[in-house]
Amino acid sequence: MLLLLVANLIILPVAISFFNDDLSTRWIAFNCLSDTIFLIDIVVNFRTGIMQQDNAEQVILDPKLIAKHYLRTWFFLDLISSIPLDYIFLIFNQFQDYGDSFQILHAGRALRILRLAKLLSLVRLLRLSRLVRYVSQWEEVYFLNMASVFMRIFNLICMMLLIGHWSGCLQFLVPMLQGFPPNSWVAINELQEVSWLEQYSWALFKAMSHMLCIGYGRFPPQSLTDMWLTMLSMISGATCYALFLGHATNLIQSLDSSRRQYREKVKQVEEYMAYRKLPREMRQRITEYFEHRYQGKFFDEECILGELSEKLREDVINYNCRSLVASVPFFANADSNFVSDVVTKLKYEVFQPGDIIIKEGTIGSKMYFIQEGIVDIVMANGEVATSLSDGSYFGEICLLTNARRVASVRAETYCNLFSLSVDHFNAVLDQYPLMRRTMESVAAERLNKIGKNPNLLAHREEDLGSESKTINAVVNALAAEADHVNMSNESVARLHSSDRDLRELGWNLQKLSLPRPKSENNFASQDMSLFRSSENNGRISFHKSDTFHKESSLQ
Repeated sequence: MLLLLVANLIILPVAISFFNDDLSTRWIAFNCLSDTIFLIDIVVNFRTGIMQQDNAEQVILDPKLIAKHYLRTWFFLDLISSIPLDYIFLIFNQFQDYGDSFQILHAGRALRILRLAKLLSLVRLLRLSRLVRYVSQWEEVYFLNMASVFMRIFNLICMMLLIGHWSGCLQFLVPMLQGFPPNSWVAINELQEVSWLEQYSWALFKAMSHMLCIGYGRFPPQSLTDMWLTMLSMISGATCYALFLGHATNLIQSLDSSRRQYREKVKQVEEYMAYRKLPREMRQRITEYFEHRYQGKFFDEECILGELSEKLREDVINYNCRSLVASVPFFANADSNFVSDVVTKLKYEVFQPGDIIIKEGTIGSKMYFIQEGIVDIVMANGEVATSLSDGSYFGEICLLTNARRVASVRAETYCNLFSLSVDHFNAVLDQYPLMRRTMESVAAERLNKIGKNPNLLAHREEDLGSESKTINAVVNALAAEADHVNMSNESVARLHSSDRDLRELGWNLQKLSLPRPKSENNFASQDMSLFRSSENNGRISFHKSDTFHKESSLQ
């Protein structure tokens, strides 16, 4: 159907304008076949469901509603363009009986009838409305709107060419209906007896010259008819040309909106740097940062992801971070749920060569995963202890100990990193204590490499000292008193209850004071060993190993 429509819109104007033998068998067969198919299409439209207009995505299949909708929209236009008015006129005229008074004009009447039939056949060009509807339906059915920019440009170019084709045929049709007067452009160019292809080429050239407002063709208009045709062609062509330029400009701008937004962002940054009179070196660094950070395209990714559902947002983030997950050995054997929880909380950051990512002695607020680049671990004396590259992570030590940074980290090359804040870090590791122990062991090894005490609690000695000493003193005093004083069963029971309450209070205080590397499972195991002997023997038994030491090493 679509190909037949295109063939009608292209062949009909050419046949009407450049061929005199319109009643040939092949031409009549083509017209009859086309008209029959389009009449059948009208019947089919009465049985074709329609979509509701309220975005409910529901198809209406009620024949009465379908017929009512079709009659109110495209029915009459489709009907007029499908009825063979030219052949009906010729048949009706053939059976008319004229008197003798009209015999003188018999020859002229036949010519006028043929010309009128040609004009009536132009009604078939109203089938253009069907073409527009079918193209829109194809875009919806085959999801061509996914490439809507290209489709709109393609449709606009095709429409311009079709209008130029029609205008060229009209430029020749009008002089032909007039019998090619001597002052017409066809007679001036002596094109009456040449082939139809040459006639069409000159007519199309003349029409396109008018539409593009670049001239009048080979000769300017000489007759009044040519002058009016030229003005009509210029007005329609200028209108189409202006619409084409406007749509093309908008489409080209929307074709790469992210790159346009990036250019606007860079322009704004340049104006800011000029306003603040920043030094040339700093301007160069800022420009290079934007080039490496955005790669010529600017997206408000946070806003885009924020509008998605939680599951879809998680899937998108996991896909975007797939290379990071594949390159980090820490994620290789980790639980997939843990990896997903971490990845969805990461934030992308870029550092330039020489940037200090972490400064020694500062309070840590985030850790980093290296997607691409090399960083150096720098000691206080400026010595590089080690280097980390793609797939490594750093900055977790102070998050585990709630202490200050033990070393500085400097970017050796351009580094693409993903950061994890301390709040998200704690929220994830509280749900996965085994992964906390894994990170603690890696942190202890790194502290050994840089010559630091691998005890993760050492950095909080001043904060925990007073609480630990108080608890140890109380427990040691109770143990000494219990070993040297004989008490009655009632006193023992009373002391047992009091001591258990005191020990539980001490353990609770110790739990609150100890840093994050100590998980609740460790306390539970120590509680069991501490109370087992006292429960079995019926009396309190304190040993040196039961006291609390800050020096407990990480294993």
